[in-house]
Amino acid sequence: AVTGLAREGQAVSFAVPAGKSSFQGVLSADGARISGRWSRAGYPDSEVVFARRAAGADGAPRRPQEPHPPFPYRSEEVRIPNPRAPGVTLAGTLTLPPGDGPFPAAILISGSGAQDRDESLMGHKPFAVLADHLTRAGIAVLRYDDRGTAQSTGRYRGATSADFATDAAAVFGYLRARREIDRNAIGYIGHSEGGMVGPLAAADSPGLAYMVLLAGPGERTRGLLEAQRLAIGQAMGLSTAELDQTGVLTARLIEIAASALPQAEAQAAMRAATTDEALAGSGIVPAQRDMMLARMLDPWFRWFLRYDPAPALRALGMPVLALNGSLDRQVLPVANLAGIRAATAANRDVTVTELPGLNHLFQTAHTGGLGEYAEIEETMAPVVLRTVADWIRARFPGR
Repeated sequence: AVTGLAREGQAVSFAVPAGKSSFQGVLSADGARISGRWSRAGYPDSEVVFARRAAGADGAPRRPQEPHPPFPYRSEEVRIPNPRAPGVTLAGTLTLPPGDGPFPAAILISGSGAQDRDESLMGHKPFAVLADHLTRAGIAVLRYDDRGTAQSTGRYRGATSADFATDAAAVFGYLRARREIDRNAIGYIGHSEGGMVGPLAAADSPGLAYMVLLAGPGERTRGLLEAQRLAIGQAMGLSTAELDQTGVLTARLIEIAASALPQAEAQAAMRAATTDEALAGSGIVPAQRDMMLARMLDPWFRWFLRYDPAPALRALGMPVLALNGSLDRQVLPVANLAGIRAATAANRDVTVTELPGLNHLFQTAHTGGLGEYAEIEETMAPVVLRTVADWIRARFPGR
């Protein structure tokens, strides 16, 4: 929360108590920039410039790839119940190329967090852009709101990746029954956590024809998270000393969360580990404690920490395409692509590629830092759209 926001003439100031930080700056004459100094207790001041985001005439950020009607394909709203999860009905959009088919088809599986069918975030709609490109290439696409999100029913909170896999399998079963779809050419395209959910769902999707992993995990998730923490911190300009300062407490909390302790005992252990003194030594203010523990104790997070993607990846006998951006700071490409290569070594049709200059959202990026996501106008690099479409069509030409 920002407090004390004030302006006197062109001078602007505010504070962020949770981060023990404050800012004092000067607004430019045209109102486009605020330049000043960011101060944080115990750290040197930093020069910071806030720049107004480039926007269209309506004030919204420019998103030139976002598709707008009229479309050269059909679009249908669908509702799909999950027979393994009472109360969960998935609402989605099925886009179909012109003609009678049957068409090869893709099911899009979103990343972490409650996502709508377009995987909307930071003003971008990656799945809308991907679905539009694939459908124009002759591939039917079904994308859906996560359970308990947007128009889908059920409860998101408390569900794990294994639960989300049953949702994907329900969507697969629905598509197999559609006359316009080639039931022998249906695959999953999973982004980030969706790249975990897809291989899990494959075990309950007999006849699944292919798997596309977009920044999907290939290493144990505990190691992935630590690498992610360091990479994001470095991209934010944090020093090794600052990262080490928070690392000890974070490692202890993750150890508790990943354990088999019942929820109440895990909560008690975390409370004992996060005394005011321990927080102060880690550079964390007490006001952040409850939010931090709630995240660590979430059933999804505890399940996620114990997950090893290798067994599910080894079981994939269908063609697999795995892509990662070289600037991905959330699923680091070297370790994760190596893990995917190792786990799928017995599969004769596996393509594993690191794409230079792309971040976790597969945008053309400068540093890969999370702060760039909203600022980059591109939603998904054209090379990714072409690579995925061409790879699918090469194996399933359709009609």
